Amino acid sequence: MKKFIVALVALVSFSSLQAQGVKYGVKGGLNIANLNVDEAGFPSTSSIANFHIGGYAEIMLNKKFAIQPELLYSMQGAKFDFLFDDGSGNLYDTENTFKLSYINIPLMFKYYPESKFFLEAGPQIGFLTSAKLKVNVIGFGSDTQNIEEAFKSVDFGFNLGAGYNISKRAVINVRYNLGLSNIGESEPGTDSKVTSRVLSVSLGCNF
Repeated sequence: MKKFIVALVALVSFSSLQAQGVKYGVKGGLNIANLNVDEAGFPSTSSIANFHIGGYAEIMLNKKFAIQPELLYSMQGAKFDFLFDDGSGNLYDTENTFKLSYINIPLMFKYYPESKFFLEAGPQIGFLTSAKLKVNVIGFGSDTQNIEEAFKSVDFGFNLGAGYNISKRAVINVRYNLGLSNIGESEPGTDSKVTSRVLSVSLGCNF
């Protein structure tokens, strides 16, 4: 983690020396998140809506290309339904939600085909800050448990997106994050895999 951050700082510092201009800003918006769980017998998951918020620096290399490092707090996860058997013949309908929070550091490479519209792509590393499972037993109530031991502390992914500068200060952005690493802690003897998927819509404000 330290090596990644040092490399990121060095890259940004070098780029800023070559850059024509740097814009700083804050952004926030909607996450539509899901988890792809590849494990025999695990029920299918569906998306949940949550949010992200953070800051960025857009470093213009020339009129067409820019680099944009970001630091974001992001709420992610998924939900699934499960019919629970208590072993005594009693069945309970449950609604379950994985609530995962990350500090994400994307490094986006941006291309402006024209002055206001841009396309972007780049890697992302995420650091897990909390992982909880909310279980709602229909007709009996709900409970939330800490499940950080079930997830790895680091997630690697790749982003693709596009955006539009509405004005000198306001920018709108749509981005899709494809998780590339297995974020699930597998039990010995199993080969289960969990990867993250997040579609985000952001509104940014340049300083």
